[in-house]
Amino acid sequence: MKSLLFSRFLLLLPWVLIVIIVLDIDSSRAPLPALSPRGGAEGGSGGARPPAPRRLPEAALPTIYAITPTYSRPVQKAELTRLANTFRQVSRLHWILVEDAAARSELVTRFVAGAGLPCTHLHVPTPRRYKRPGLPRATEQRNAGLAWLRQRHQHLPPPQPGVLFFADDDNTYSLELFQEMRTTRKVSVWPVGLVGGRRYERPVVENGKVVGWYTGWRADRPFAIDMAGFAVSLQVILSHPKAVFKRRGSQPGMQESDFLKQITTVEELEPKANNCTKVLVWHTRTEKVNLANEPKYHLDTVNIEV
Repeated sequence: MKSLLFSRFLLLLPWVLIVIIVLDIDSSRAPLPALSPRGGAEGGSGGARPPAPRRLPEAALPTIYAITPTYSRPVQKAELTRLANTFRQVSRLHWILVEDAAARSELVTRFVAGAGLPCTHLHVPTPRRYKRPGLPRATEQRNAGLAWLRQRHQHLPPPQPGVLFFADDDNTYSLELFQEMRTTRKVSVWPVGLVGGRRYERPVVENGKVVGWYTGWRADRPFAIDMAGFAVSLQVILSHPKAVFKRRGSQPGMQESDFLKQITTVEELEPKANNCTKVLVWHTRTEKVNLANEPKYHLDTVNIEV
């Protein structure tokens, strides 16, 4: 009988020790401070926490319309992929992708279908006489994007909150840039990195106003700014229906000035990016692809889209 009781005691002993250890750990933990109805700890020296900044619901955000000219080249799909990966992270962005072509290409059509973005795919060819070196590029494509935007909104009642941005497919964009431009009232501006033969170019700001330009090329331009360095309110675009990028009389590097002169003045510009002291977009360019060993005729057994 004694041996039976002793054996049962030995079986129960480990479980009794485990229960004692668990109770000892729980009793040693300090109780959490009680929270006041306002969310702070009662009796704490810090008081109630400040309320979180109020954020607009996504549906109330102005839509950003990004017009991107693109053309066929070996790195086209790679450039568009990088840009789409950025745009997918931006709330309420509508991509207006305009091919320099007489018809939509199969490559870009397939890309748009799988991009996972609100996107309008347009096409318009650049006339051959304007493809000479030294002439402005992407004029017809940007104007096609402007025409689509105006046509879409001409029958809609105001107000129509939105912001237009010219997003070339070879640039690199910080997500912070889209937060900055979304509050544009008329025309907003900011610095651009790796442009004009300098590390950056920017509007010079004093007392919250643009008073000049830090640039490496022709500072005498009315708006010495890169195409990636400004955004325009949708209402400004709609209220200036004749504002377009011009071919006649326009010189390389002057398209931005020729366009902005039609819709605003330097005094009205809205500096963004901490009074134009932060670079949030870079005029990067993909290295020229080395295809020296690419066969003249297709030799692979499969046809791969690159």
